[in-house]
Amino acid sequence: MKNLYKLDNINLNYHVNGNDIKVLKNINFVINKNERVAIIGESGSGKTSLLMLMSGLEKPTTGSIFFNNENFSNISEEKKTQIRKKKIGLIFQQFYLIPNYTALENVMFPMQINKIKDEKKKAGLILSNIGLAHRKNNLPSELSGGEQQRVAIARAISFNPKIILADEPTGNLDRKNTELVSDLLINYTYKKKISLILVTHNMSLAKKCDRVIKLLDGRIKV
Repeated sequence: MKNLYKLDNINLNYHVNGNDIKVLKNINFVINKNERVAIIGESGSGKTSLLMLMSGLEKPTTGSIFFNNENFSNISEEKKTQIRKKKIGLIFQQFYLIPNYTALENVMFPMQINKIKDEKKKAGLILSNIGLAHRKNNLPSELSGGEQQRVAIARAISFNPKIILADEPTGNLDRKNTELVSDLLINYTYKKKISLILVTHNMSLAKKCDRVIKLLDGRIKV
């Protein structure tokens, strides 16, 4: 398999009140194309920080992150933004939906950026697959937290990125919708040959991935 991501001796420190807080320590791993990987660990173990680094929204203190064999740590912010727009689907714990766009328009937005044809029809189908066909014309303020989370997930997968980085994508969902969204993420990424990095506390979801990486106190636990 070809590498999509390679993390080489990643360390992340935060400087707080004159002290260095070591968040991630000597992180090394590879993510292959069309691979689904769960990242688990207790709160505060560095899982979300790791996703922020992999998305290019933060820089490591030391070490290098390679995306498609390009040193993602050193390229310009403009180029990182272009890569995120075209190749990385992001699912945050906060939804970041466009408030004056309907659910359908939010899902269509990245498709329009990437000039995907029939975006309205395709976005509607994705919303239907996650049980939100009847809410497609509602604004985010008219949706529940769980519904907003599902719209955010639909938006992330809508433009067929190379990889999806998902931070607790089922954290705001009930059991029924957790199963629905879990199956959608795993099956959709497999079908479309999209890699998936999934931060989760849900072990049943983690077990559906190809492998599991456990973080403990900022280190990978072997």
